[in-house]
Amino acid sequence: MATKIRLQRHGRKNYAFYPIVIADSRAPRDGKFIERIGSYNPNTNPATVTLNFERALYWVNVGAQPTDTVRSILSQEGVLMMKHLQGGVKKGAFDEAEAQRRFDAWKQQKQKSIDGLRSSMADKKELAAKQRLEAEQAKNQAKAEAVAKKKAELAAAKAEAEAAAAAEAAEEAPAAEAAE
Repeated sequence: MATKIRLQRHGRKNYAFYPIVIADSRAPRDGKFIERIGSYNPNTNPATVTLNFERALYWVNVGAQPTDTVRSILSQEGVLMMKHLQGGVKKGAFDEAEAQRRFDAWKQQKQKSIDGLRSSMADKKELAAKQRLEAEQAKNQAKAEAVAKKKAELAAAKAEAEAAAAAEAAEEAPAAEAAE
């Protein structure tokens, strides 16, 4: 029986997540499977992958063929790297301790790059929020200045109207006295 390591589609429309399963190569995508070894959620940023490392390594070693997407997931998680190192141990190029040391060094370097990516994404997000806040404050200040200018114009027009009314009243008062 030829086995494949593949993704099964679950979730709702436009929000899928994928269990990573071991299945017979003849089984349909969302059909019968042998074992579930993890999950892949591309909806988060960065994508979330949970994987049973030992079981994935076992299935790769016994000949299960991963699909293209699963191959990239296994590569990112280090399963294919560990298989490669185990091949070196079998050939006698180095011992098991050296293989584990190389794998740990690779994993630390990978984790460092992921942490750097996450921190740069957080910095970009913080910078964008700061720029939005500054733009909103500038917009609010411009609006406040426009409102203050309009209020000043209305106050000036009202004062002018009162001055004109007072002048008119002053003119009418002498004319009324002269008429008496």
